[in-house]
Amino acid sequence: MTTAGSADSTGTTESPDGGVGPGDGFHVFDTTLRDGAQREGINLTVADKLAIARHLDDFGVGFIEGGWPGANPRDTEFFARARQEITFRNARLVAFGATRRPGARACDDPQVRALVESGAPVVTLVAKSHDRHVELALRTTLDENVAMVRDTVSYLREQGLRVFVDCEHFFDGYRANPEYAKAVVRAAAEAGADVVVLCDTNGGMLPAQIQAVTATVLADTGARLGIHAQDDTGCAVANTLAAVDAGATHVQCTANGYGERVGNANLFPVVAALELKYGKKVLPEGSLREMTRISHAIAEVVNLTPSTHQPYVGVSAFAHKAGLHASAIKVDPDLYQHIDPDLVGNRIRMLVSDMAGRASIELKGKELGVELGGDRELVGRVVDRVKERELKGYTYEAADASFELLLREEAEGRARRYFRVESWRAIVEDRPDGTHANEATVKLWAKGERIVATAEGNGPVNALDRALRVGLERIYPQLAKLELVDYKVRILEGTHGTESTTRVLITTGDGGGSGDDWSTVGVAENVIAASWQALEDAYTYGLLRAGVEPTE
Repeated sequence: MTTAGSADSTGTTESPDGGVGPGDGFHVFDTTLRDGAQREGINLTVADKLAIARHLDDFGVGFIEGGWPGANPRDTEFFARARQEITFRNARLVAFGATRRPGARACDDPQVRALVESGAPVVTLVAKSHDRHVELALRTTLDENVAMVRDTVSYLREQGLRVFVDCEHFFDGYRANPEYAKAVVRAAAEAGADVVVLCDTNGGMLPAQIQAVTATVLADTGARLGIHAQDDTGCAVANTLAAVDAGATHVQCTANGYGERVGNANLFPVVAALELKYGKKVLPEGSLREMTRISHAIAEVVNLTPSTHQPYVGVSAFAHKAGLHASAIKVDPDLYQHIDPDLVGNRIRMLVSDMAGRASIELKGKELGVELGGDRELVGRVVDRVKERELKGYTYEAADASFELLLREEAEGRARRYFRVESWRAIVEDRPDGTHANEATVKLWAKGERIVATAEGNGPVNALDRALRVGLERIYPQLAKLELVDYKVRILEGTHGTESTTRVLITTGDGGGSGDDWSTVGVAENVIAASWQALEDAYTYGLLRAGVEPTE
């Protein structure tokens, strides 16, 4: 396993503006594979952990904490396979463990030996720094706990390993007994720990508290300090940056903020702030532009939907809805954006809604490749039509394909039609044995030919989708590769007692051709009719994307 790389060089490097370089001057330490994996709903396989480790190494973090070897078979297997299967270009792999047991020798403690046998060049030790935890959880004396820290660090250093020490519950411990908390820091540093990490394990601290304590501990101990912040007050990123302000040069984070309870400091806004706001070079050149891709790729591996409103990398991070914002962005995007989204691999999105003004429509048209040519009358018609349809329950924020069809219809003076529907019907049959049969029939015209198609499905909407596909694929073979990716139904508030309006959003993909999905919307008095509208738009847009000329 190769561990050297551009973000793993030795020695401190300084950038021309005084920022810290990507070597040992500043550490970006990721603990997604250990602390992040403790999030409810995440259950990583060894293959998942290897995939995430590759993504993190591509991103350029300096250290990847892989787990606790010896504590469970999965983590032990991960370290064994990582040594064989991954050549790290930027990161060093880190094994996590605890200090020796009370009354034992570090060299005789099986879990300490497992850290050595993991093959990882770096070890992170968790150590107690809160006097109450020492006495109640470890059930030992305060002096013995300090000896456990000193002995374990010394032993691992003798084995040629680099050691970081995580002082668990440090800030709560400091508040209860500051001299003892600092004694643990001194013991770790004097025994050879490269970094002593101050942990806000319960996540209850605020930025001013973090900054004040970190500055004091740094002045009183002279140790190199890091920060590990949980997000229970919603301040983990701010607390991490407050520690950096106070002199910490090692930040521990997780991808997308994954972690126990409400999570950890989010790797991506921390790194973006260090690079773009502090001017510190903490990643290899060009890596920051991969941030959005890496964030979403890791979300796919852990099987969690990416947060749309996550800073920097969320799809809504640079989305603009209000007409006033759009007007300003048309003049200068910086007027309503704190950075250029391209710096982090994201992009501007203009949302079309009943709040839309002329500037929103013009910018959205440009984004979709529909040039409106400054035609104020045309733009006005589109604005009025959007507002009228949103009043009926339509939404175009998440249905760009339906909006583009509407926009082109107004711009071209006619709807794009590849087929004309004569009628459709869906039948649901409830059988005596408790089973159900779903059958749909569509009658339509395409290229001058009348087509009647029938199909069965696992529901009425699926049956309609299949019948429409059966009827059109012979005429338009481009439709064969289309597939329904997502289907959402929302019942809108009714205005007449139990009557209500249904809105359906359908996301369609092209089977891997271009890699882009598109969404369409339908609104009607029932879910089947609304679904049919969205399906019609989805097929029409698919043919438009394929470059097929309309014939109807």
